[in-house]
Amino acid sequence: MKVLFLVQKEQRAILDRLYDGIAAHCECDTRWLSSDEQRNLRSYFHREVDVSRYDRIVFFLRFKQEIRQVSFIRTLPNLVILEHDAYQNYIECKYTGKFSAHYRQLPWARVLSSGFMVTQRLRDEGFDAVFVPKGYDQTLLHDLGGERDIELAFVGSTNSVAYSGRKALLDELASVEPLVVTRTKSGDDYRDTLNRIRFFVSADVGMGEYMIKNFEAMACGCVLLAFDQGEAENRALGFVDMHNIVFYRDIPELQKKLQRLRNDPQLAADIALRGRDLAVSQYSFGRIGQRIVEELQPELRPHPPLSWVDRVRLKLGI
Repeated sequence: MKVLFLVQKEQRAILDRLYDGIAAHCECDTRWLSSDEQRNLRSYFHREVDVSRYDRIVFFLRFKQEIRQVSFIRTLPNLVILEHDAYQNYIECKYTGKFSAHYRQLPWARVLSSGFMVTQRLRDEGFDAVFVPKGYDQTLLHDLGGERDIELAFVGSTNSVAYSGRKALLDELASVEPLVVTRTKSGDDYRDTLNRIRFFVSADVGMGEYMIKNFEAMACGCVLLAFDQGEAENRALGFVDMHNIVFYRDIPELQKKLQRLRNDPQLAADIALRGRDLAVSQYSFGRIGQRIVEELQPELRPHPPLSWVDRVRLKLGI
């Protein structure tokens, strides 16, 4: 299978190993598009792409730019959209409902969504949606086996509307527990910080799925204290409370379980080990890349014939 894979050149998250994982399992032409190129896909395709050469065209681009160019995107055959932010379709933010509105205009496209229940909701709306979870960079993030001198911490951003629930929960926890909230540089600094943390607090409040940080913390050997996203999501990921992860629904429950772990260091160590083993075996970007390619294989829904206007526009790049 020959795949044209379009990704963002400028992106906060470093996802190169995910791209490598995809390329390892198909004939993949990966293109890093600048902001200007993403803003004018019609022009980019006219200059740079022969769509007839590819079995699949995969978008992993800025949603804000996609929704402004539907008239052109509708002309593309064999389209698959990889999306890590579709949970925003179902929370209160500037993109509430906009993913559904976008996909309704592309009903033949397959959507690879990183949330199990988000995927189910999209499927219930009639879309060809498939669940492929997030993961972590296995070449960078791993358990160094050193001393963990930070007992309880969160590493990451709280500065956006989508993270308002996260910030509120972390602020509440910090008022009753010695919580460290910090940010680091990407790369070695982030890995080394995760390896100093015994209990990593994941606070994906109201998101309906688990963000990348959960898999990163598990892979680095932290005991992951995760805001519970629900039985179906947990089952789909193999997350089992007090076995390979620790779930909480509110601060009192978190404190109760945290005290149990403080009193039973062996239980905490066992949970960390089983969580790490799960992340390493199932959620490396190498494995997630393979899963993405597997989900590209099934036949897509038929794309209706282009109108003569669309055919002329596509040919002329206008």
